[in-house]
Amino acid sequence: MTIDSKSGNGRTKGRGLALAAARGLGVALVSLPGAVLCFTLSLVSMALIPVGIGLVTTPYVLQGVRAFANWRRALAAEWGGVRIPPAYRPLPKDANPWSRTFGMLRDPATWRDLMWLPVDMTAGFLTALLPAALWLYPLEGFALAAGLWRVFPEGYWYGFVEVTGQLSAFGAAALGLVILFFAHFLTPLLLDVHFRLTQAVLGSGRRELAERVRVLTETRRDAVDTSAAELRRIERDLHDGAQARLVAVGMDLGTIEALLDKDPAKAKELIAQARRSSVEALSELRELVRGIHPPVLAERGLGDAVRALALRLPVATEVNVDLPGRAEAPVESAAYFAVSEVLTNAVKHSGADRIWVDLHHADGHLRATVTDNGKGGAVIGAGSGLAGVERRLGTFDGVLAVGSPAGGPTMVTMEIPCALS
Repeated sequence: MTIDSKSGNGRTKGRGLALAAARGLGVALVSLPGAVLCFTLSLVSMALIPVGIGLVTTPYVLQGVRAFANWRRALAAEWGGVRIPPAYRPLPKDANPWSRTFGMLRDPATWRDLMWLPVDMTAGFLTALLPAALWLYPLEGFALAAGLWRVFPEGYWYGFVEVTGQLSAFGAAALGLVILFFAHFLTPLLLDVHFRLTQAVLGSGRRELAERVRVLTETRRDAVDTSAAELRRIERDLHDGAQARLVAVGMDLGTIEALLDKDPAKAKELIAQARRSSVEALSELRELVRGIHPPVLAERGLGDAVRALALRLPVATEVNVDLPGRAEAPVESAAYFAVSEVLTNAVKHSGADRIWVDLHHADGHLRATVTDNGKGGAVIGAGSGLAGVERRLGTFDGVLAVGSPAGGPTMVTMEIPCALS
């Protein structure tokens, strides 16, 4: 039994190392062209600001840089356990091109993104590529020992070993074994170094506390504005819907009272009409309550509420829930409506035919991830539904990260710090 356990642990660790190497290779293959493209477009666009063209293009280019950086933040949290909360200043929804351009350029987070791009295309690329290289390079040494050295009659250098015959080829294989030995220890370390490097540049550093206070102040103001708007919506819905129907029922009852002896048939007709109006008013009140706080959320928790939400979607949706307890009611409500908004966006705009929702709690954070196989291109910006989700989460010190390359897939990750009971 002990031997089987050790063997299983070894296989699990081996799979973990292979997964880390594969993830590093994937990040390296995307980070280099992505960082070069973002950096080049940013420089060109900002250089064209004096002639006016850059005033139009720069906000879109910088928004793309933010989407790329947020995708890397999501990967750092998902694959490396390194949290890099974004701290972008919100822009007015009705801002003109001039205000949008210089509003983004005055944001310190924008310059952190631009400083990170050269680092990511150099040191970041190397630290992501090395884990895979340490596992793949030894294969060349083994191939030389297996006879590949014969293809190079004039000799071949493998590391510091010059391969000129079978004996030196065995030396190359021995060097490959040494590299493989060190790869066993260095692979997870190098990938962690990559994510820590990303955190060091993209993180807000010494200004983190001041930036955090500013963001919380703005999100609190947004929460107050949102609450006021929600209250006005509820008042309007009550006035135009249920209240009007209940007033009509009251008038019908008065008419029925007057007609009960004179015209029983007409009174009976009005009774049926009043019954229908009361049923419709009750239905509208239920819909209104569901929009404020769904009963299934209050009774059965976030997991079942999201499952019920997924059942009403026209797109096949798979929900995976791993929540050992329940969060506080305001946190559950914020997470529910955030997931609901993201799912609505996916159904309306992504063109996806399948959606996956994952809910779990780890390291003191409630994390919800919504992934679809649609066309991609989702960004967080003024006028976007995702901007509203970001403001809703910001009220609870939560973060939103979006990875949505052109052609898809789209992965939206939402995190709220909280404890479960």
